[in-house]
Amino acid sequence: MTADPISHRSYVSYIDKSREYYAASGYDRPYRWPRYADVPFARLEKPLSQCRIGVVTTADRAPGPAPRATKLFTAPNSAGGGLFTEKSWDREATHTDDPETYLPLARLAEHVAAGHVGSLSPRFYGVPTDYSQRLTIEQDAPQIERWMREDGVDIALLVPL
Repeated sequence: MTADPISHRSYVSYIDKSREYYAASGYDRPYRWPRYADVPFARLEKPLSQCRIGVVTTADRAPGPAPRATKLFTAPNSAGGGLFTEKSWDREATHTDDPETYLPLARLAEHVAAGHVGSLSPRFYGVPTDYSQRLTIEQDAPQIERWMREDGVDIALLVPL
């Protein structure tokens, strides 16, 4: 028995979805994904079992109709259940029934308890959806980095909604 061929991809192509979103919103140019020849990733300087992980999510802490209605934020890990997910995400391809898919604090805590990971940052970091590469590079990323350095974070785990 052979499988039936598919007519399209079975996964969500965020590049295609972004391009379609911008076209439908009336933008003259398609979205341009950033590319970096020199990516600032580095090998861990210590074992994962000694590292502190900080979680960055694109879920928001307050409902609002427009991007930048809320700014970057931090919240204690215990406050994770109060996030809103009403902004830009593909409601046809996914759901938000399981908060661990966009803020996996309980799963990470299990790994800390098992000794796989050293610790979690005492707070998580929120980056509400915005489509400005300039603001992301010039404002958002540097602020998140400052907060993570304050919290002694070794690894940033980016979890988009």
